[in-house]
Amino acid sequence: MSFNIGLSGIKAASSDLNITGNNIANASTVGFKQSRAEFQDLYAASVLGTGKNAQGSGVLLGNVGQLFNQGTIDSTQNALDMGINGNGFFVTSNNGAIQYTRAGYFGTDKQGFIVDNNGYKLQGYTTNDQGLLQPGVRSDLRIETASQAPKASSSIKQTVNLNSTQTTPTTTPFNPSDPTSYNSSTSVNIYDSQGNAHVLSQYFVKGANNSWTMNVLIDGRNPGDPTKEDATTKVATPYTVTLPFTSSGALDGGKVASTDLKQVNNATTNTFEGVLKLDNWVPAISNGGTPATWASNGAVANPAGITLDMRGSTQYSSAFAVTSVNQDGYTTGQLSGLEIDDTGQIFARYTNGQSKVQGQVVLANFANVQGLTPMGKTSWTESSESGQPVVGTPRSGTLGALQSGALEASNVDISTELVDMIVAQRNYQANAKTIETENAITQTIINLR
Repeated sequence: MSFNIGLSGIKAASSDLNITGNNIANASTVGFKQSRAEFQDLYAASVLGTGKNAQGSGVLLGNVGQLFNQGTIDSTQNALDMGINGNGFFVTSNNGAIQYTRAGYFGTDKQGFIVDNNGYKLQGYTTNDQGLLQPGVRSDLRIETASQAPKASSSIKQTVNLNSTQTTPTTTPFNPSDPTSYNSSTSVNIYDSQGNAHVLSQYFVKGANNSWTMNVLIDGRNPGDPTKEDATTKVATPYTVTLPFTSSGALDGGKVASTDLKQVNNATTNTFEGVLKLDNWVPAISNGGTPATWASNGAVANPAGITLDMRGSTQYSSAFAVTSVNQDGYTTGQLSGLEIDDTGQIFARYTNGQSKVQGQVVLANFANVQGLTPMGKTSWTESSESGQPVVGTPRSGTLGALQSGALEASNVDISTELVDMIVAQRNYQANAKTIETENAITQTIINLR
């Protein structure tokens, strides 16, 4: 009997050493979760069960449990490296076979798919042709490396303050090359359908009775007809609009006098609130000669025109200032980098300053994570004990946050494992001693005469 008990103890201690050694071996394995030996005692039983004074029959390895407590998050500066801070697993696909992992080693393959270091494709929500995320449509995540198409400008939002203390210029007529013929000026880049940049310049001339004249040129030329200029002075003819202000210095809601820039009225009150529209711009290019000859560059403006929103502009007794300006056009852009936020959204950054959502990483969680079946390569699959996965985006429900440019280290504590190894070694020695002692007793009986 003692031989079997001692033998079961040796086997248990050996299993404990194997598990501890495996933990130590994977102390630097990203996403690894330590295991522990869970032992059970044994009793010899008859048909009627064990008696109250039954002696034990040894020990049995009942289960190898995995501890899914959080590992430390270490920064790597690689945008596609990802660590999970909290609950959840990355979902990967190996030709349709779904596996789950905490190891966030990710990169791209030759087709642009995001893959882990085993070549398994990362799963997530993809975007449609309009660049909008499709929640619920889980697929292989892919980075589009093609250049971003340009966008023709359709809107300019601008707020300026015109200095009410200034006087009307004495130099006439207006000449953009002569600063004495206007009070203030500003400019902003706009873009045509091919992504060519053009400079829209505004020149403000103080008038009478709280009014200002705004002269508008694009690339220094008339927006609608780049060849149009004064026959005498050879100065480009600008688009002009009169901007009225109230006695309190706010932009007036009255009618705007202009034949070039259309006023856009409030749909409810049918009054002007400071929004103008340029809908006949012809993008032009110069031949570089002296004098230069201007002609259409083959591109077009936004078909809906360009709205110039100047609501909030003022006429106060302070220096001229452009307090805000924003336009929505841009030139073509090359992919320059990636960013992933803590909700898993993947943003592509382009050289034109724009960004675009390319997908969203999803995470999966289980009712019983200890019931997952380990598959090696730091991955698991679901089982009947784990239950079915609950899939969602990071930071939703009980799922953890995603940290880009970082990896979750192994949760193995080396000092604890070394102590456990010493304990397992002592158990092995003690059980071997039990067998040795039983052998000595047996030998004594054999030697009886």
